[in-house]
Amino acid sequence: MTVKTYKAAIYRDKGSIDVVELFYPTCGDDDIIIRNLLAGVCGTDVAAYKHGDPRPVWKDSEFGHEVISEVVEIGQNVRGLELGDRVWPNQGFALRDRRRMSNVGAFSEYLLIPQCEVGHSVFKIDDEIPLKTAVLLEPFMVGARGVKELDPGPGKTAIVFGAGIIGMSAAIMLKWYGCEKVMIVDVSDYRLNNAKSFDLETCNPEIEDLLARAKAEFGTRNSMTGQACDVDFFIDALSLSVAVDNFTLMAGRNASLAVLGVHHEPVPIDMKLLCYNNWHIHGCGNIPSEVASVDVLELMRSKKYDLSSLISHEFSVDRIVDALVMGGNSGEAQKVCISYL
Repeated sequence: MTVKTYKAAIYRDKGSIDVVELFYPTCGDDDIIIRNLLAGVCGTDVAAYKHGDPRPVWKDSEFGHEVISEVVEIGQNVRGLELGDRVWPNQGFALRDRRRMSNVGAFSEYLLIPQCEVGHSVFKIDDEIPLKTAVLLEPFMVGARGVKELDPGPGKTAIVFGAGIIGMSAAIMLKWYGCEKVMIVDVSDYRLNNAKSFDLETCNPEIEDLLARAKAEFGTRNSMTGQACDVDFFIDALSLSVAVDNFTLMAGRNASLAVLGVHHEPVPIDMKLLCYNNWHIHGCGNIPSEVASVDVLELMRSKKYDLSSLISHEFSVDRIVDALVMGGNSGEAQKVCISYL
């Protein structure tokens, strides 16, 4: 390659990001080098910029983890790839360090993938899948992983709290798995309008009575508090206690809650109601990426939904701060990306 340096966004601390020039890496016999094409801004990235939370994003590090790239160099021992192939770097496995789940380097122009293994370090992405759809692979795997363990299918119903990209991915995957009716709840009319185009019911609790609307939409079932909503699954993609509060208010016997939003503070829950109603609560799922990706890529190939419509904004890496600010603007943005094209 004739490239000598490349641009990379470096996370410094709350409110501080630098875009610097780094030396282009050397490709070893077992490595590949990829050029990033399109990278998604995650809520984790936004939180690190806004609040300085250092847990997932390291200070003084390249960061970002939702990216589709193309192969530009291949070590002589690497099998299963050709120059120009599009790939998704598999987060903690791409750089051989599970602690770097959020620090892969999606906000850098180039990446070295050491000891590359196809299907482990990187996943190949079909050329037939549009780039603006493919870049949603990682958040849609989060949605798929979280809801599949609920055993969704025909005749089942769900309510998703939060219409950000994780909430949208969970809701769309529930429909893909065959759920009869799915409602998404948010206070952003912009995002709710987007949800309607994916055959999702919507509710803005700031202007509607959520409990009454849900009962009218789904019917009722028994609970220890009387008549609850006849809904099988509830998804917390909001990371706010109001999601758990609404679950305890609305859920009937044998309802399930999947918590996909990362809560940084303890959230109270009435354990008596959990016990008597036999509620089932789990986290973000335990399905490996190589399994979750199969369902998501099948959805993307089907073209049943125009997932690319979820990309609302694109910025250059030089404008990473603008991208992070917009990524936290639920009234105007759905999914914000860094484009290298």
